[in-house]
Parts: sequence; structure tokens; C-alpha cells
Amino acid sequence: MTQAELTGWGRFRPVATVLHTPRTAPEVATLLQSANPAIARGNGLAYGDSAVSSGYTISTRRMNRMLHFEPEHGLLEVECGVTLADIAAAMLPRGWFPPVLPGSGAVTVGGAIAADVHGKNHVHTGSFRGCVVWMDVMDKNGRVRRCSSTVQPDLFDHTLGGMGLTGVILAACLRLAPVETGWICQEQVTTSNFRHTVAELRAARAAPYAVAWLDGLTTGASFGRGVVMKGHHARYDDLPATLGSRTPRDAPSTRLRFDWPKWVLNTTSMRAFNALYFYRASKRTAPQLVDWRSFFFPLDAIDLWPRAYGSRGLLQFQCVLPHDTAEPGLEHILRATQEALCPPFLAVLKELGMQESAFSFPMPGLTLALDFPASPAALKVLDRLDAIVIENGGRVYLAKDARLKAGILRQSDPRADTFAAYRSEHGLDAHFQSAQSKRVQI
Repeated sequence: MTQAELTGWGRFRPVATVLHTPRTAPEVATLLQSANPAIARGNGLAYGDSAVSSGYTISTRRMNRMLHFEPEHGLLEVECGVTLADIAAAMLPRGWFPPVLPGSGAVTVGGAIAADVHGKNHVHTGSFRGCVVWMDVMDKNGRVRRCSSTVQPDLFDHTLGGMGLTGVILAACLRLAPVETGWICQEQVTTSNFRHTVAELRAARAAPYAVAWLDGLTTGASFGRGVVMKGHHARYDDLPATLGSRTPRDAPSTRLRFDWPKWVLNTTSMRAFNALYFYRASKRTAPQLVDWRSFFFPLDAIDLWPRAYGSRGLLQFQCVLPHDTAEPGLEHILRATQEALCPPFLAVLKELGMQESAFSFPMPGLTLALDFPASPAALKVLDRLDAIVIENGGRVYLAKDARLKAGILRQSDPRADTFAAYRSEHGLDAHFQSAQSKRVQI
């Protein structure tokens, strides 16, 4: 037990908590007998305060064993603290790979379930729920319940995307996808403006994976220019002999060991970086082979990269708008940031497909994620972006949120009331709480 001040990945607004790091399920059960409300926490990759509680925060990082693997069907049983990158690295030599990966390999299985994460292939594969065969969830009384889409399906449905508010996820069985290599055949297309970017992203729908990087700082005719990246798993026959292996070697990451001063990362330096990134991408006209870590987790190459935003921290805003309002609505969002003189330093655009769930984020449409240095100006412009999302029938992603208001959540996502009612009905609301759940009143 440790008294601590914790933040999310964005390092914004620390929360005083009592941190516990159990190794076993019985230890977790003992913690849940306390009168203190609790929330589970994996690697702390949620950007805001969804994995920290003013009561007990239960770190699952030491519950990180792979328990059993069935090679005939690609079924892997793991504890909740195993990371997705560890699964990929261990299973690739056996010809298997996680079907859904978010933007960081450091996300734990428990965190991936709680946020029901999605990747660059949601249109084809759906969210993380599609690869969860079953999971074990501990309730407030220390009882472990195994649930699936057919056994206790209500618990299963509300836990996926439930932000850890239905109990502590202890373990899960995942269905992996067969692949021949750990290399990705990637193709990049540069675009001249926002509408061109959207058109190219939608044209890339046939590719197994597709994502677009946007330059959020350009104005005029090149407003919203970007780079659309699409890819597929390379077959063994696609590999040149010079690569020598089906599985790429792990590349060392660079760790930021201190907070950068404010003057390093600013609009001027980011405009120069974006121009260089766009120029280099425009020169890569032919498909290329890249290793799986570089394709799925480009920011993981810099360990603790939020330190580049300095001690102020960063705020990420991610929304999804339905297809019929997505293009004008997202353009409105980008222009609003520029009009407020608070453009995003990083902008990523993806397409999402169908999603059946109680409270998960995805819906058919386009999703835009924006990173801002934390500041009063950024908080003000994000309130404006919330209003645009509501005007266009969209919703926001709680795994990226650090400042949303309860009333705004309910306007954008009426399912919040239904989810809160489920928690109240099953007596979960008094026992499983995060700083976020108290803030948005779910």
C-alpha cells in the first residue's frame, strides 16, 4: 500500500489515492472488502482519470502471466496485466497475432477490455470484444464470475467498454488471428487537403488496416492535408532474403528522462516537424515492409513521450461522428481549433464500422483524435469541440477524456444513463469508482 498522486497518460490533474499492487486474486478480494471505493489500473495508458480513484487504485501490473495456449485454435488465456505487445511478441513465432491493437502496445488486456479498444481495422474486425472468448470479473464481494457472449452476457456486454466500473477484470481468453510474418506491407498516400484526406481514407477501406495522419496546423488551400497509411500482414513469400526472419527483432526505444521546457514543443516547432513528416512521406511512393511495432505503435519508440509536453501535461480529444455528418463536422472541429489559436499538435483520423455494445465508443463513421498541450486555452476550445460533436450526432471516447462534463456526456451519448442505471441496480456504483466516473456521474 502506497499513498500516491496518480495521473493518466496525459499527466493532467493528479489525483490523491491509495495504490495497491496485488499479485493474486485473493489479494484483490481482500482489498474489495474495504469500505473504500476502488478502480483497477493496468499500465495507466488511459489519457485522463479513468484508472485512478480517490479511494483505492488497484494496480494489476504484477498479474501478468500467460496461462495457457491452444495452438490448434489460437486461444490464449492470460491474466489481466499482460500487455498486448507481449502477446504479439510471444505468439508471432507460433504464427498468431492479436486481431485488434490500439495505438500503444503497453496497453494491458484488462485495460483493452475496459476501454473496448479499437485499432486501424475496426471496419473489418470490430473492437477488442470480438477476440474475447470469456473473461473473469471479480465483484464487490470478491466473487469471481466467468462471463462470455452466452454466459452472463449482460455482465460481458457492460464490462467491455465499461471503463472498469463493473468489477475487476482478472483474466481472459483471447482468440488470436493466424499470420505468416511479423512484417507489414505498408503503402502511404499524401493528400492535399482535408476533403482529399477523407476521400483517400475511405478509398483505403479495402485494406486490412488504414489510418490517416493529419497536419492540424496548415491553413489555406492545404488545410487538413495528410498522409493515409494502409497495410496488410506480409506473407512469408513476400519477404526478401535479406530480412532473414519471419519475426522482426525488437528495436530499442528512446526514453525521455525529463520534462521538456515549454519552448521546445510549440506551434512553430510542430509546424516545422509536420512539414518535414509530410515531405518525407511524399517521397515514399512505393510500398515498403515495416516491422509490426513501427506500424501499430509508432509512438512507443519514444518511451514516456508525454514528457515532451512538459510538466503541463497533454489533453487528448477523440470523437466519432456518423458518416452523414462526419466530413463537414470534423472539418468544423479542425477549423475551430485554428480559429481559437489552439491547433492540435497531433491529429489522427480513422474509419469505424458497426458496433453492438452497451457502452463502447465506436459507431459507424469517422473518428478523429487530437492532442493539445494542457492549458486554459485548450480547455476552452475543447468545450467548443464538445458542442460541435453534439450538433453532429457524435460521441466522445472516455478512454481519452480528462475533462468532460456530466451533462455533455449525456447529450452526446444517452447510453450513459442506461449504464449508470445498470451500475446502480447491481450495487456497483458505491464500490467501483474512478475520478472520471465521479466527474461524469456514471
